[in-house]
Amino acid sequence: MARLSLSQERDRLSKESRAKYLSKKANFSTFRKVWHYAAPNRGYMYLTFIFDLLNSLAELLIPIFMGYAINCAVGAGRVDFNGLTINVLIMLGLVLVAALFNWLGSLTINAFAYKASYTFRDLFFKKINSVPLNFIDTNSHGDLLSRMVNDIDLICDGFLESIASLISGMMTIIGTIIAMYLLNVKMATIILVLTPMSIFIAWYIVAKSKKYFKMEVQTQGELSGFLEEYIGGERVVKAFSREQKSVDDFKKINQKYYKIGEKSQFYGNLTNPTTRFINGIVYGVVGLVGALLVLSGEPAFTIGTISSFLTFANSFGRPFNEISSEISDIQTAFAAAARVFSVLDEEDEPSDENLPELLDCTGEIEIKNVYFSYLPKVKLIENFNVNVHAGQKIAIVGPTGCGKTTMINLLMRFYDINSGEIIVSGKNIHDVTRSSLRSKFGMVLQDTWLFEDTIANNIAYGNPNAPMEEIVEAAKLAGLDEFITKLKDGYNTMLVEGGANLSQGEKQLLCIARIMLTKPPMLILDEATSNIDTRTELHIQEAFDKIMKGRTTFIVAHRLSTITSADLILVMNKGNVIEQGTHQELLAKKGFYYNLYNSQFAGATAEE
Repeated sequence: MARLSLSQERDRLSKESRAKYLSKKANFSTFRKVWHYAAPNRGYMYLTFIFDLLNSLAELLIPIFMGYAINCAVGAGRVDFNGLTINVLIMLGLVLVAALFNWLGSLTINAFAYKASYTFRDLFFKKINSVPLNFIDTNSHGDLLSRMVNDIDLICDGFLESIASLISGMMTIIGTIIAMYLLNVKMATIILVLTPMSIFIAWYIVAKSKKYFKMEVQTQGELSGFLEEYIGGERVVKAFSREQKSVDDFKKINQKYYKIGEKSQFYGNLTNPTTRFINGIVYGVVGLVGALLVLSGEPAFTIGTISSFLTFANSFGRPFNEISSEISDIQTAFAAAARVFSVLDEEDEPSDENLPELLDCTGEIEIKNVYFSYLPKVKLIENFNVNVHAGQKIAIVGPTGCGKTTMINLLMRFYDINSGEIIVSGKNIHDVTRSSLRSKFGMVLQDTWLFEDTIANNIAYGNPNAPMEEIVEAAKLAGLDEFITKLKDGYNTMLVEGGANLSQGEKQLLCIARIMLTKPPMLILDEATSNIDTRTELHIQEAFDKIMKGRTTFIVAHRLSTITSADLILVMNKGNVIEQGTHQELLAKKGFYYNLYNSQFAGATAEE
């Protein structure tokens, strides 16, 4: 099958993502999307703004009353104790009020971030369930996991919380400017002119670090994808003694991540100390100029006023320091948000909620002039025609890449055909809901899927309300009951992730028992017995013959010995059915099937 490899698809998607990240309008668009998706939780953000505003007001009043208190004690024998006491008490009250609103602001912003994180993960998981299967097939599962876990954390921790800090900082800056100009225009102007120097330096450093933060997030996804693939295929790696190659590949990605992370953190951590250095210089200048103004007899300019301005200079510069430290987090969060939205913006499968359900299914299938390809320029299935009668056992055989599994994907509507018709029990599959269509098929794949729960619940996955008697009966039909009853907890035995505490054959039998419990009108076996020994395979074939009597069965097989009793064998090559008939009829033709069969069973034909 000629289609792009997963690595090629990932490279293509990665290039498309980078292009989006580098767009001039990307950040603004990303912010709008984050704010839109966070809509259910905005109330917490609004409360945070109110608490931060009240906190800022309280903190701005403290230096003013501190100056008043200092002016009440200008020298020995010249202390206004009443005024000093009142101002100190007011200061203490303002400190308590500021601390209270700061605490409340922290509570609300944390609530906002965690609830937004919940919302984003919920939306992401729903999106994964609603996108077409080809999206999942062409994206690294490890990278998708990284986007759902790491990138969403970065959005909520580094973006939402940082934005709140930025807004709080802006409130403090504006309030400080107003308070300073009310006290003294000259000193306020000096502070206002000198302090923004830190802004220009911070923005320069941010401009240098921006690309590294984007690259860091991308490389993190690449690293997660590699680890997910390696852990999933560790047995294969060890079987082929490729441990060193895997270590070398990991070192390359890890080294890349290290170098990019080192540069991004260097620039990110450079902003804060640099701005603090400049603010220290501003602090010294304010003290010197203030002393000169007092000595020169500046009207209404006292020692208390100098003290107030020194505090204001510090409080005025502090938001710039906080903003500069938050900027790197925001840049990382923007890159992370773009990666998350590249998934959330994917188109869902077309809605079919207004279509009728497929109810009375006899198992009769007609495939007319079907054309399908994964890529427009690469032909795969062309002019595919076949009629399947209800209750027939249909085998699909052919060389690797001929379109066998693709045909099953089309029957289940995991992929939609480009043209033609697939009719099930007189209904075009595009004229009924996907869920009702898929419920009529029982599907057993070569790769098993089990979850962390009891054996009974794994068997009952397709029919969760089934009584235990039916679960046991399905296990018996699959030849699994004897094995289960020998376990300490029997059907209540807990399976670890993926059924790792079972053999491959036992896992396959569980999946077969799961389908037997649902008793669908049609069955798909895609190399379903490939991991089961010959004796068990014969038992399973007998069980399937009983349970599927009168039901349509599709068997995708490479081992031709498993399909000799099929009612109809479809021989596929290059996307077309080139031969069809029973086993004996196809052998008699001495065509493609004859050669394929003899290649697996040398000498078997002569005996027949």
